[in-house]
Amino acid sequence: MKKSNSRLVALREILPAIAANASQAEKDRMVPAENIALLKGIGLHRAFQPEAYGGLEISLPEFCDCIALLAGACASTAWAMSLLCTHSHQLAMFPKKLQDEVWGDDPHATASSSIAPFGKVEEVEGGVLFSGQMGWSSGSDHAEWAIVGCRRQNAEGGQDYCFAVLPRSDYQIRDDWYAVGMKGSGTKTLIIDNVFVPEYRIQKAKDMMEGKSAGFGLYPDSKIFYSPYRPYFASGFSTVSLGVAERMLEAFQEKTRNRVRAYTGATVGAATPALMRLAESTHQVAAARAFLEKTWREHAEHGERHQYPSRETLAFWRTNQAYAVKMCVQAVDRLFEAAGGTAWMESNELQRLWRDAHMTAAHAYTDYDVCAQILGRELMGLEPDPSMV
Repeated sequence: MKKSNSRLVALREILPAIAANASQAEKDRMVPAENIALLKGIGLHRAFQPEAYGGLEISLPEFCDCIALLAGACASTAWAMSLLCTHSHQLAMFPKKLQDEVWGDDPHATASSSIAPFGKVEEVEGGVLFSGQMGWSSGSDHAEWAIVGCRRQNAEGGQDYCFAVLPRSDYQIRDDWYAVGMKGSGTKTLIIDNVFVPEYRIQKAKDMMEGKSAGFGLYPDSKIFYSPYRPYFASGFSTVSLGVAERMLEAFQEKTRNRVRAYTGATVGAATPALMRLAESTHQVAAARAFLEKTWREHAEHGERHQYPSRETLAFWRTNQAYAVKMCVQAVDRLFEAAGGTAWMESNELQRLWRDAHMTAAHAYTDYDVCAQILGRELMGLEPDPSMV
């Protein structure tokens, strides 16, 4: 039996207000402050924050159930909030000194990110000087910190992919988020100009995937921190896609039930094509949820056992989400194709769901062409291709 999720119960109470703000989020091109306040009011932002700082340390299945439900109300809010939450899991793998700095004075602090290694660094005593125009930082307007990516030269002459953590005072936000999908996510660009980042605020991505980061082991009784960072970071993308698809099923039924054809007066909701499309998309979305729930449970079980995942398990975790997104987008497309001309009106929820669904498939982590190659290589016993993260 699935245990009760108290966070989910609290979320249901504020969903109508968040859904009512969906159009405003798109107009403002950022998550409304009211939505963030409502979500912080139920403590969702502390989902993966260490209990030592007042965090909840909830399981991945509990968290993803919340994000999927939230996505049905406003995908942009769910996308940004999911990242603000999962970044706390990543911060918990940094040294305690960094965690004290982030949460010591403000236990409600969150971080946005731009983790592609586009930052430029100059090695200096005690750390680096960091510069860059770091794009795709969802929810940045509501974060007190940022996690940004770069590459550093190592002693062997190669380069290490690294993450650096910066306070809000060290960067500017460029208001440049003009997108067709996830319009309200506020996925803007961070402008960083020659900022000093001390060594304790920098960690190698590889170490965070192999249990070798400075913060690994700080919380020996935790059920969520004995885990690589990336599966947690990426979990929200497919979960938002699922939530959008589940809402699309409901919205299509609501619209189609009483819809009549303009020229003939025929009832569309009782027509065989509409029934068949709804049935197949329902099966497809249910399959996507079952597949994702199995993956979420595996994450939780590994964490509870303090068992680090094998390379094969990581390959499945990395790629399962992209396949689920593929199914969700197909299910949404099937319904939108039969929703009629009014579905294309900007005031119609269906067109927003359709746009947001496709945006969930546009992230680097949900690109199924890449994921299929990653999994195929693993299944055939080939070494991972370093050009595919």
